[in-house]
Amino acid sequence: MDMVKRILDIDTSDMHKMSKDAIIQSIRVAEGRTIVSEVLGIYPPLYMDVSNVELVCAFGADIILLNYYDVNNPHVFGLPTDRGEKVISEIKRLTGRLVGINLEPVDLNADLIEKREELTEGRLATLENIKKAIAQGVDIIVLTGNPKTGVTNREIIKAIAEIKKAVGNEIVIIAGKMHAAGSVCESGRGIINKETIEEFIKAGSDIILLPAPGTVPGVTVQYVKELIDVVHKYGALAMTAIGTSQEGSDENTIKAIALNSKMAGADIHHIGDAGFTGVAVPENIMVYSIAIRGKRHTYRRMARSVNR
Repeated sequence: MDMVKRILDIDTSDMHKMSKDAIIQSIRVAEGRTIVSEVLGIYPPLYMDVSNVELVCAFGADIILLNYYDVNNPHVFGLPTDRGEKVISEIKRLTGRLVGINLEPVDLNADLIEKREELTEGRLATLENIKKAIAQGVDIIVLTGNPKTGVTNREIIKAIAEIKKAVGNEIVIIAGKMHAAGSVCESGRGIINKETIEEFIKAGSDIILLPAPGTVPGVTVQYVKELIDVVHKYGALAMTAIGTSQEGSDENTIKAIALNSKMAGADIHHIGDAGFTGVAVPENIMVYSIAIRGKRHTYRRMARSVNR
């Protein structure tokens, strides 16, 4: 593999040239110091005329992850061009960041805790939607589930295999759940286990998503470490995620989750979109970043011009 910069060091001009393999290697060599910030773009910006994707980048995010993104009706509030197939390229122009989206492998036969939340066609993890996402400029696809959707691990495995076979060299695949997503059988520690991780990786997932320690009942530092050891044994990367609204917690909680995730072996640290409506508490992104990589790399990321 060609030499690549750590994601800590990449400029906008580097990002435009990065292949899938280069993205993965760039994250790997950053040694657990990559921040992914999730944004729910269908809600208005926290601060009027500055989009939430710009906001999270200003506070230190390396990668933007769009939740509720509909490939048939792309829309992110607050952008100069906020609708249509140019949305992803507009985000990249304004932020200089890699962009991922969530798509959801819904299991219609899942035993749900609550009434199912119905999704639009453009949010489902179908091969057609993946191809549209690639055409729109998406770098990373996250196969996961929002609350009440009925996404299950068995459907995630099916989606991974289909995507890998058809377009596996064109987009980074991340797979896993941050919480139960409404499933009765896949909650708490039952969200993920070693056997499921092995199935995800064998199906073709590049990165495995796990709940961060302390975000889901029973998901301890030791448990997450054991799971991440399996991920690394197979040569994949691990992303710990805050998907339980703790992105709106106090700073001490954020620091604890950050350091516990790093001790467990996380390659990527995800912070969710529910601190306020559609975005993490911005300073918590910075607090998390400083905890895992110090002020030096946090401020470099925050200050780096998109014109480099």
